[in-house]
Amino acid sequence: MSNDSRAAAEPWWDCHFHVFDNARYPLAPGGAYVPEDAPLDAFRQVCESRGIQRAVLVHPSVYGADHSSFEDALATNGDWLRGVAVVYPDAAVTSDAQIARWHKLGACGTRINRLFPGAPDDIDSVIDRVKPFGWHVQVLVDLVEDLGVVKQIAASGMPVVIDHFGHHPVDELLRSSAFADLLALMREGQAWVKLSGPYRVQRTEGPWHSLRRLVNAMVAANSRRLVWGSDWPHPPSSRHPFPPPEASEIGLTISHWLDEPELLRRVMHENPGALYDRGRL
Repeated sequence: MSNDSRAAAEPWWDCHFHVFDNARYPLAPGGAYVPEDAPLDAFRQVCESRGIQRAVLVHPSVYGADHSSFEDALATNGDWLRGVAVVYPDAAVTSDAQIARWHKLGACGTRINRLFPGAPDDIDSVIDRVKPFGWHVQVLVDLVEDLGVVKQIAASGMPVVIDHFGHHPVDELLRSSAFADLLALMREGQAWVKLSGPYRVQRTEGPWHSLRRLVNAMVAANSRRLVWGSDWPHPPSSRHPFPPPEASEIGLTISHWLDEPELLRRVMHENPGALYDRGRL
C-alpha cells in the first residue's frame, strides 16, 4: 500500500506533541523550563516527513491553566487534531464551561503532571469532573516512585495513559515491581502506555536500542494498549537532562520498535483511533 492510499484509509497518529508560540501566548510564571518557539506549521512539516496524518496536542505545563494556544490550535485544525487538556480540581481555575468547550473542540483527556510543581493533590475531583465526557487521564509520573496515582486512576474505572514509558531509567524500570504492576494493568486493559520520549528513560543518544526490551514486554502484555508519540519539539526535563535528539532518530523509533506489519498498524492506527476518536466519529 502506498503512503497516499494508506493515509486515506488508515491514517497514522503521533499521539504526543506540544506547540509553543512565545510571542502570542505568554508563559505562566514559575515554569519548569523556557521553551523555544515551536509553531504548529513546523510540526505539520515533521508529520508529512514521517507519513503522519493525525496527532494529539498535549497542553504543556509552562502555560499553566491558560489554554489559549490549545483552544486556538484545535479550533482551526479539528479535522486532524485531538487534544489532552489540563483540568484543575477547582472550578474557579477550570470551569465546567471550559471543559465542555474543550470537549467540543476535540479534547478527549486531561493530563496530570506529577514531575513538576503545581500538580493537583485532589485526583478524585479531577476524575469526577472529566468522567462524564468519556475522557481518559494521562499522567506524567516516575512510575517507580509514584505508581499509586496510576492505580488510583485505574481503580476509578477511568482509562489511564502513562507518558514516556513511565519516565524512569530503563534498566531500573525493567527490574522494578512497579513495571510488573503496570504490565498487569495493561493485561487487564486498564492502562495505556505512550511509546514516546525515549531520551527520558535512556541516557545515551539514539536510536535507543535498549528500549526494545520495554516495548517487547509491553507488546506481550497487551499490544492494544500502546500508542506512539514523538514528544515534539522535545522540551527539556530538569529531572533527566538530555541533548536535543535528531529528528530523524525519533522517526526511526517507529520501525525499530514496531517491526511487524500488523503490530505497526495496530499501534500507529488502530489503537490511537480507539483511544482518541472514541465516541466522536
